[in-house]
Amino acid sequence: MTNNPLFPSVAIVGLGLIGGSIALGVRERWPESRVFGVDTESVLAHALGAGGIEKGFHSIGALPDTSLIVLAAPVRQNIELLREITRPAIVTDVSGTKREIVNAGRALAPGITFIGGHPLGGGERGGFAFARPDLFAGRSWIFTPDGDAAADAVARLSQFVTGLGAKASTMSAENHDHLMAYVSHLPQLVASALMETVGEAAGHDGLRMAGRGLVDTTRLASSPADVWRDICLTNPDAIGDALDCLVARLTQLRGDLRRGEAIEAIFSAAAKWRAELMKDNH
Repeated sequence: MTNNPLFPSVAIVGLGLIGGSIALGVRERWPESRVFGVDTESVLAHALGAGGIEKGFHSIGALPDTSLIVLAAPVRQNIELLREITRPAIVTDVSGTKREIVNAGRALAPGITFIGGHPLGGGERGGFAFARPDLFAGRSWIFTPDGDAAADAVARLSQFVTGLGAKASTMSAENHDHLMAYVSHLPQLVASALMETVGEAAGHDGLRMAGRGLVDTTRLASSPADVWRDICLTNPDAIGDALDCLVARLTQLRGDLRRGEAIEAIFSAAAKWRAELMKDNH
């Protein structure tokens, strides 16, 4: 791939961990691309000082003509922001759920092409302070095009994220939300609920006695609540099914504490699937 920019100008709306990392990645990979940011005064000042953006704006309406707009706020805010775009551009987002925003994208004016997107490259903490240009290296980046009409835009976006180090793929919004409920949303909710349960029971002094097992298992428990509130509100059916499956497994374990048969079966299956997971996650 050459260094010629795929998009001469890129606007990032929301310069948190994901949006900030996209901005830094574009500046590093395609120095000739103009990179604009939309956020609050303090965040824009930070991004400008770090060289992540060329110029900052306080609203989408204030942006100059831009070839690519990336919506990088929580999903419900992204849906509202999507409606503020009135000029022709390719638009994508980084939301953790896709059905609602893809549906909203169907109402956009002609000339605005929306392709839902989801980079699987987050972190335990949000904010521009934790952004880095290599955040997406080796990570999956899923696009959820709505039909075949925007094949050219999908191809360009796939090249774009490949340039940022990610591995591009496509699937339907429905399949995305079902899959993410299990591989992303459920682990987050479990980690947070587990840390809250243990913390309330053990207290400050008790947590001092915890080993690496608790530390590793609850790595996600520092994630921002606003992002995950939006994810739950826009994917409640699939997340509910995933939670029901987990509750059923925990109920098996709870009823088997004096026999050990379910423990043996679940631990054996878990070890097999853990080995499968780690094949691509070293």
